Amino acid sequence: MATFFLSKSHKLIMHNLKSTKLLTFGVTNHTSSVANSLLSSHFLHTRSRPPLPNDAGFSRCFATVSSGRRSHTAVSFSDDVDQDQLSTEAPLQQELNFPGGKVKFTPNKLFTSGSSAERTQCYRVLNENGQLLIDSDSLKISKEVAVKMYRDMVTLQVMDTIFYEAQRQGRISFYLTTIGEEAINIASAAALSHNDFVFPQYREPGVLLWRGFTLQEFANQLFGNKYDQGKGRQMPIHYGSKKLNYITVSSTVATQIPHAVGAAYSLKMEKQDACTITYFGDGGSSTGDFHAGLNFSAVMEAPVIFFCRNNGWAISTPITDQLRSDGIVVRGKAYGIPSIRVDGNDALAIYSAVYEARKLAIEKQTPVLIEALTYRAGHHSTSDDSTKYRPADEIEWWRDGQNPVKRFRTWVENNGWWNDQVESEHRSNIRKQLSQAIQAAERVEKPPVADMFNDVYDVLPKNLNEQEVSLREHVKKHPQEYPSNVAV
Repeated sequence: MATFFLSKSHKLIMHNLKSTKLLTFGVTNHTSSVANSLLSSHFLHTRSRPPLPNDAGFSRCFATVSSGRRSHTAVSFSDDVDQDQLSTEAPLQQELNFPGGKVKFTPNKLFTSGSSAERTQCYRVLNENGQLLIDSDSLKISKEVAVKMYRDMVTLQVMDTIFYEAQRQGRISFYLTTIGEEAINIASAAALSHNDFVFPQYREPGVLLWRGFTLQEFANQLFGNKYDQGKGRQMPIHYGSKKLNYITVSSTVATQIPHAVGAAYSLKMEKQDACTITYFGDGGSSTGDFHAGLNFSAVMEAPVIFFCRNNGWAISTPITDQLRSDGIVVRGKAYGIPSIRVDGNDALAIYSAVYEARKLAIEKQTPVLIEALTYRAGHHSTSDDSTKYRPADEIEWWRDGQNPVKRFRTWVENNGWWNDQVESEHRSNIRKQLSQAIQAAERVEKPPVADMFNDVYDVLPKNLNEQEVSLREHVKKHPQEYPSNVAV
């Protein structure tokens, strides 16, 4: 571009530089006179430009920038500029349509604030006592859905207790609870369609439960028997179900985020009446995958819901050691994504927010970010003792005072849809079902050794053939090191 100017309009450019007038999109000269002129407000607001032999060549450098429904076009100029006009001051240019959108000019040095004195407000429908803060007629939830939501929240709570104890007894190797986050699991699932694809982390088994994953299927996965849909190849609580559009959990933090965005873009291309949703914790928002996912989805306008469980702790790392900004919700605005902060312990608020987010994502073809503020009231996993890095009384305060199950039960009971007798019967029934499911899962034999090597290659490579032979020999030589019901 510089060569073009120097070869075609050398005299005009030198004339303009001497007059210290601004050349819009012109050549930069690093002489002291030009540098000093940049400091004046007159320079910031004034636009003058010599005639160019061919504006078409100039315009090609700033062609129309399109992104979905947005279109920004460069400013056009006329070629019939008289030589005498070069010394005449042009009208003040208050804003300019840069590639990306119009920007207003100011002579003041304005830095955006690094922090906000007032935090983003949090959407809530039920207070701590289970009382509505809004008109009940505005709630888009039926008695049947509300009761099922509460029943599944209780089921998830009991399931966590039983399976956690099973791990402590040495019957399974690993477990992870959702204590304190039952509303996030169940209420968000209730607001989705079964056609929507779920890309979870490892703390969303309630979404599977809502969609119809049975207690026996949960037990089969935890014990890794031959009926486990993952064929025993995943560690416990890494569930997955093709039938229920629930993508298998990966231990790697936040890798599910770009996967969800790609799938959402596929749904958009196929014009499906569906979206994707991906769950992650506050720790996941500190990864590159999070930022890449948000930016790609915003630019490509993919119908995906980003659901962040901001529970205060990324294992033992507190949120204050991760972020200086106001949590996660403000990051959505930076990427041009509609965002909302929700009370993660309020089942009705979660349901309402996800319901509207799904509608927005599909109808407007846009990503949506939800930050649910909550607290992880249990240990990170059975490999963790959270009392080593946070006070026990803090944990108990959240378990009791902000309990999402108790809060939602109060509202359901106040509507006359639940009572103590039904509660007792339901909890007892779930405990019995879980006991039977565990015993049945323990009796089923493990998947055959061959299942460790199939489902990837059509023809098994030589190196994997050698590994399979070696493993079989090792099992036969050291049977005491393997479960007795492994099919060699």
